[in-house]
Order: sequence, then C-alpha cells, then structure tokens
Amino acid sequence: DDAFAQTSQHGKNTSICETYKLAADFDANSPLPFPDATFDLVISSMAFHWVNDLPKLLKEIERILKPDGCLLFALPGGNTLPELRSTLVLAELERTGGVSTHVGPYIDLSNIGSLLSGTGFKLPTIDVDDIQIGYPNTFVLMEHLARMGEGNACANRRERVERGTFLGAACLYRELYGASEEEEGNYDEGIVASAQIIYGIAWKEHESQQRPDERGSATGKIGDISVTRTSGDSDGA
Repeated sequence: DDAFAQTSQHGKNTSICETYKLAADFDANSPLPFPDATFDLVISSMAFHWVNDLPKLLKEIERILKPDGCLLFALPGGNTLPELRSTLVLAELERTGGVSTHVGPYIDLSNIGSLLSGTGFKLPTIDVDDIQIGYPNTFVLMEHLARMGEGNACANRRERVERGTFLGAACLYRELYGASEEEEGNYDEGIVASAQIIYGIAWKEHESQQRPDERGSATGKIGDISVTRTSGDSDGA
C-alpha cells in the first residue's frame, strides 16, 4: 500500500498496471470465462493436482492464450508423500484387512509431456525438484497437510479412519522412515516426508517457433557418417 501511495504521488504521467480479480471454477463443465486469445501468459501454482479433468483444462488454457503465449506451472508430482501413503496402506491392511485412499492422486512426471503435447502445446520443458522435510512425528505432518488444505479429496475415500490405523501408521512411519541426526534438525526423534515438485513451461503454437524438418527431407544417412582418428587420439582411445 505504501509503495502504491508513493507511486500515485509522482504525478499524473506515472502509469499504473491495473488489475482485477475474478473467482471462477476451473473444474466446471463450462468453458473458462475468457474469449479466445486473451492472455500472453497463464500461471498456475500448485493447483493442477486438484483438477478432475486436466486435459480439458489444458485445452481451455491453450484456447485463451494468444499465439506464442506461455503456460508456466508448478504442481506436486507422483513421488510426493510416498512414505505416508505406504505406511497408511500397511496399517490399514493390518487393522481392517482392506485398503482405501488416504493421499490424493498426483500426476507422474512421465505423463506431463504427453499431456501438454496432446492438448496442443508446443516446446514443453519440464524440471523437477525432490525435497525432503523433517517432522517430529506423523501427526504433525498430517496436521500441516490439513492446514495447507492438502487433505485427501478422493471421492472414494473412507468417511472415517479408526484411531488404531493412525497409531499403527505413525509407528510404522517412525520405524521405516525415521530421520537421521543430520535430517531431523532439533528433534530427538523425527521422520522424513518427501515431496516432488514438477515445474513446466509450454507455448501456444506460432509460426515463429522452431519446427522439425519434414519427414524425408534429409540429404544424408547416418550410416554414411564415418569417424576418422586424428593424430591427437591416443592408442587406447
């Protein structure tokens, strides 16, 4: 606010970028409320994993981008919270003899490129970060997930999980994925939670973008390439 007030006092010639907020349901059956080719850039931060029909949303984003427009996003990958997922499965198998979903489904890194290409985006580039975070115990981890709004949203989840299942999962977590002294920080006993963050960038098609040559346009064959040793090569090369 102070920066905005100072900018306003500089005079009428100062240009200010106007913004507005629009609340919309990106998972609804209706299209996004924007005309075709509206934006130069669309950014999504940790939201795509909540979408039921991600290919449909990506097609909508491609529609509202201008030619050569950019999609920039980050989302949790399939290798997020594997420790919590496996320990809850083992505890539930022991206590109830069955398995239900406890951790939300995440998109595998290997599927991101095909999702972008299949929805019309060009020149996709993907990067990934694997992060490990220390917690004193499983219950603190689950509390943090709940406070972040990253609980289990699967439609087929159980309405109620027994206390014994959570206690069993916490004990298994500590035994199987306990933190070492270097990882646990100031905790006497701790656990490690893994998170995989996938970063991606892709572009809407434009004539100025680089393209592969047409099939059959090559003027030579790989088999015709010969490697000749030079005087600098050693005998053992």
